[in-house]
Amino acid sequence: MNSSRYRPSTFILEIAAVLLALVFLSPFYLVLTNSVKGLKEILVDAASFPKAVQWENYSKVWAAIDFPQAFWNSLQITILSVIFIVLFSSMAAYQIVRKPSRFNAFVFMLLISAMIIPFQSLMLQLVRVISMLELRGELYGIVACYLGFGMPLSVFLFHGFIKTVPYELEEAARVDGSNPYGVFFRIVFPLLLPIIVTVIILNTLWIWNDYLLPVLVIGGNKDLTTLPVAVTKFFGQYTKKWDLALAGLVMAITPILLFFLSLQNYIVEGVTAGSIKG
Repeated sequence: MNSSRYRPSTFILEIAAVLLALVFLSPFYLVLTNSVKGLKEILVDAASFPKAVQWENYSKVWAAIDFPQAFWNSLQITILSVIFIVLFSSMAAYQIVRKPSRFNAFVFMLLISAMIIPFQSLMLQLVRVISMLELRGELYGIVACYLGFGMPLSVFLFHGFIKTVPYELEEAARVDGSNPYGVFFRIVFPLLLPIIVTVIILNTLWIWNDYLLPVLVIGGNKDLTTLPVAVTKFFGQYTKKWDLALAGLVMAITPILLFFLSLQNYIVEGVTAGSIKG
């Protein structure tokens, strides 16, 4: 009976949770309200509601950064990168789990070790390599880089989840005459759906919002400018157009925010299932 009572400590924890949520939501409030203000009003009082809503900020941004082209660039880079990450990471993890050997164990440890290497320590070497291979400023160059940087975490997630897949299903498929590729793509791959969605969400959020890697790899190729790079057009050396920049930021994060909210339940499901050994 005592455990079911509403205690003062519970009320205090709820208040603290609400206040903490407001702290985390405050950046969204500032971005949304200031995206429909004039520059002068933002500089005077950034925390207040807009006195006059200026929707023309969005139309100006649409034309200034060529939003449809930048959106398409971000979309195709994200989709291609995520597809290759899912395919190669799932196949690599399957091989490591089902074919245990010293070499596979070494490869797995090498991939896990790559997760702790800061990207900033690789930037100069990365630019040199992609320049030597003539990948700079090319679509397949940025996709290849995202594949390399996205595989370690993805292989780690697939590795844990594949252990939960019953091996008897694969043996039954082999008895029926299925080849190794048929066993993987017809039997194993469909069972990986929860962790596949998790890998898709995590990598999509990272690739869509990434700024540094497109700047290094795409360089001055304006035909491949992504949304995060395009928004920086409003930040000059002497002036900063906060009204347009914030409107552009809202336009850039809205698609990925809707994507995340629609699939967020799969993150917990996929990671939790992958943490259980079969």
